[in-house]
Amino acid sequence: MTENKTTDAAATIMLTRDSAVATLTLNRPGALNVLDVAMMDTLVDHVTTLAADTTVRVVVLKGAGRHFMAGSDLKTFASRLAVEPAQRQADFQRIVERLHAAIEHLQRMPHPVIGALKGAVAGFGLSLAAACDLCIAADDAYFSSAYRQIGLTPDGGGTWSMPRIVGLRKALEIYLLSERFDAHEAQRIGLVNRVVDAAALDATVHEVAQSLATGPALALRNVKRLLRDSFEHTLAEQLRAEAESFGRCAATADFAEGIHAFFEKRPPRFS
Repeated sequence: MTENKTTDAAATIMLTRDSAVATLTLNRPGALNVLDVAMMDTLVDHVTTLAADTTVRVVVLKGAGRHFMAGSDLKTFASRLAVEPAQRQADFQRIVERLHAAIEHLQRMPHPVIGALKGAVAGFGLSLAAACDLCIAADDAYFSSAYRQIGLTPDGGGTWSMPRIVGLRKALEIYLLSERFDAHEAQRIGLVNRVVDAAALDATVHEVAQSLATGPALALRNVKRLLRDSFEHTLAEQLRAEAESFGRCAATADFAEGIHAFFEKRPPRFS
């Protein structure tokens, strides 16, 4: 039987569970889900917990209301303008370093992470989307780096993720010019995997999440790890890692089930 658990609905980020699928919902819809300090702390706490939860197979990241996330809360930024510059520098660096724990956990957690994107995907929201393993966008989604407009450089690992996803030249264009682009352009450059009608976004994300949740767990987790680690490996190191993973997966019951299902001409039922 499917279990559905939900945290306090008043939280700035809601965590729900539907069996092996965990969903994090950015929950400030009246403010385009922009990130304030409370939301930042909640995001870090939830992502840290999910990264260590072996009962999770898939994490979905989405926004409440019409938007994914329009960046950081500029009211929070404005409240610190009166602080002496040296102290302001230290304060903001400390805030961003705290926030970056969430990005590192998203990148390194064993579970695949799906971004469900709609409306505004800007600023830190763009970095958050780039940190996901897969992104499905509604056709009403629009994207912008937005940092240039307030005299800042990207955070959230954007300068690490973006050139790896879209290439250096396109990443430079996104951040230097800060021009807005739509979901179809995001798909063309490889930032999102699929673009669907806005009304079909939730159903499409659910279908992809279920496909991952019912797949061979170790194999899918190892695929994520192998691909993400490949940029730091030589070819020889990557070949060795592939061989080790292949051997580990071959020792699982899921491997045996996959072989039996193939010869019995039926869909596999992974455990």
